[in-house]
Amino acid sequence: MDKVDAPDDWATRYLTELATQRQLSAHTVAAYRRDLAELATLAGHGDWTRLTHFDIRRFAAKLHAGGQSARSIARKLSGWRGFYEWLALHTSLAANPVDGVRAPKRPKTLPKALAVDDAVQLMEANPRGHAEPFELCNRAMFELLYSSGLRVSELAGLDVSWQDPRAGGQPSLGWFDPQAGEVVVTGKGNKMRRVPVGGPAREALAAWLAVRPAARDGSAALFLSARDTRISPRVVQSRLKQHALRAGTPVHVHPHVLRHSFASHLLQSSGDLRAVQELLGHASITSTQVYTALDFQHLAAVYDKAHPRAKVK
Repeated sequence: MDKVDAPDDWATRYLTELATQRQLSAHTVAAYRRDLAELATLAGHGDWTRLTHFDIRRFAAKLHAGGQSARSIARKLSGWRGFYEWLALHTSLAANPVDGVRAPKRPKTLPKALAVDDAVQLMEANPRGHAEPFELCNRAMFELLYSSGLRVSELAGLDVSWQDPRAGGQPSLGWFDPQAGEVVVTGKGNKMRRVPVGGPAREALAAWLAVRPAARDGSAALFLSARDTRISPRVVQSRLKQHALRAGTPVHVHPHVLRHSFASHLLQSSGDLRAVQELLGHASITSTQVYTALDFQHLAAVYDKAHPRAKVK
């Protein structure tokens, strides 16, 4: 076991090993260097091995009180923990003082959802005159995202109809069932679910299917790229962003915003959390309960705007 002569050399030798033996990038090593320098400052540049579990907890609390985010503190604790694991190999360190120290809880960020009027405006912002096939494809995709609350990966995986694997093709992960007015999708955990498709989305799908060319990749993909191959989630995201900009939507819109809007608006109207859970494909009701907070935000905004005694004088 190598001995490190001077405590001041420990951080330097550790960082050198990260760069040479573990071959971490210069950017990553620089981040570790800054974090260890901050630890040294908090410790008064004393002996690393004399720091205790309670010292590290105090340092974390001090960083939090100083305005550093929970994410930043968690990253620093992770870096410090790795340093002490290395230090234990070169000294008689009895225990890692960072073990068991947790960063402050991160505040829960509510998913963004469009106001109902903004969602309607976005869906109805269609090109004037004769629509090109790609515009019909876009409209069908956006209507379906909002109508059925699909994940963008679920949307991109849809086929025009169920494909029988016995026919030699790839089995369908999802498909559109026009007779039932539903889409069948495969969500997280390979769980399939059926989701209703609203009237405007069914009309948009019918218009797209009437002009949809054959896929050049031999797939039965429902939605196609400019090259007539199965569309990718990234392309869906890019097309929706451009559509929202042209429609003048006041916030940045990506596919998950439409999923959040679907859930929030449905919950506002129905109040049925279990139904929203099933439609979204959430394994746990806990994942769906975040939309109750969104619903309360909506109610609070209505109250503040409408109630004569809501505003503080």
